[in-house]
Amino acid sequence: MNKKQYDQIQETLYTKTLDNGLEVFLLPKQEMAKTFSIFTTEYGSIDQTFTPLGENEQVSVPEGIAHFLEHKLFEKEDRDVFHDFTKQGASANAFTSFTSTAYLFSGTSNIDENVKTLLDFVQDPYFSDESVEKEKGIISQEIRMYDDQPDWRSFFGTIQSLFENHPVKVDIAGTVDSIQDITKEDLYTCYHTFYHPSNMTFFMAGNFDPEHMMKLIEENQNAKEFAPKDDIKRSYPEEPKTVAEKHKVIEMPVSVAKCMVGVKEDTEHLTSENFLKTDMIKSMVLDHFFSKSGEFYEKLYKEDLIDDSFSFETHLDKTFGFTILGGNTREPEKFQTRVKEMLHELKERSLTDEEFDRMKKKRIGQFLRSMNSLEFIATTFVHYRHLGLDLFEVLPVIEQLTKQDVIDHLQEWIDEERIAVCEIRPVEE
Repeated sequence: MNKKQYDQIQETLYTKTLDNGLEVFLLPKQEMAKTFSIFTTEYGSIDQTFTPLGENEQVSVPEGIAHFLEHKLFEKEDRDVFHDFTKQGASANAFTSFTSTAYLFSGTSNIDENVKTLLDFVQDPYFSDESVEKEKGIISQEIRMYDDQPDWRSFFGTIQSLFENHPVKVDIAGTVDSIQDITKEDLYTCYHTFYHPSNMTFFMAGNFDPEHMMKLIEENQNAKEFAPKDDIKRSYPEEPKTVAEKHKVIEMPVSVAKCMVGVKEDTEHLTSENFLKTDMIKSMVLDHFFSKSGEFYEKLYKEDLIDDSFSFETHLDKTFGFTILGGNTREPEKFQTRVKEMLHELKERSLTDEEFDRMKKKRIGQFLRSMNSLEFIATTFVHYRHLGLDLFEVLPVIEQLTKQDVIDHLQEWIDEERIAVCEIRPVEE
């Protein structure tokens, strides 16, 4: 077991790669009453085309299958695993993103039992034809529910406007039609390919003894048999740099229109060396100008173009990236024009030393506050790990940023051909 001390943030991380390839990361925080564990596979909704483990031919699976598989793993032949966690005093959950699927629990007691339950249920799939058909009805209802939510429709509508071919444009849950094609055999194919321990990460933070816990996890894994490790061959379609659709309009029964402006990020030249730096700069810039204390937010608010629903987010990954800003607005045409103007204005922006210092100090403060959240630490650590990065190196990266780094990024960031707009308009009578 390796031990790494991060003096600046006063954290000690214990790590080990087990014989089966599973990476284990343990972050003891004895001052915490709670313990949080997350068991993650680098397999998400965009992984639709790949070569199954042990085979030579590439296959394509139905949209939404990663999310479907997440649902099905909780259901065993004789029980629902959620009940096991509840009986042991833990709160369990799971989620599927574009690039990963995660299973997690938090609790203050019976930690050993809950860790074993987490490892065992994820590594013991049970799918039957009958249960798969039943699940299709449940997930179809979930998809229809999201289809009725204007916020979700505007978010995914923007992504669909940005991307022509990349599977990030497909709703994580798939469509009502696509999930009808999922079979028990498809689930086992995806499971055996992507749920091999060598493609998975176990991270735990909280009140526990790291040596005892590492031994428990290692013994649990040594008692199981797995196929030999192999590289996973994934395939993604070629994606143009320009957006798929400059302006999308969706009509829904809403009283106030929504408008989102999306930026298709250029990830072609991102490396592990500059990825973290780029990610931090984007977050800092958006927060500085578009948060509630930001200059651009105040202008939009004073012009009566936004309300408290206005938000923004940026997401960078290995094969795609996007930034989305927007919310409710009574004047969608004027709103989108003003936001585009503001984004273009950033290209010519010359930051003062005071602005840069404020931007940097705020980001450092946000990061240090986040380190009090076990959930943030665990989920963000695993996300960065899949990108070949270390969450605990974020602080030095922010500290080393210069004003010129931000200015250089702003000058290259915005391109009109990589901007798209999605509107949710009230249904016309």
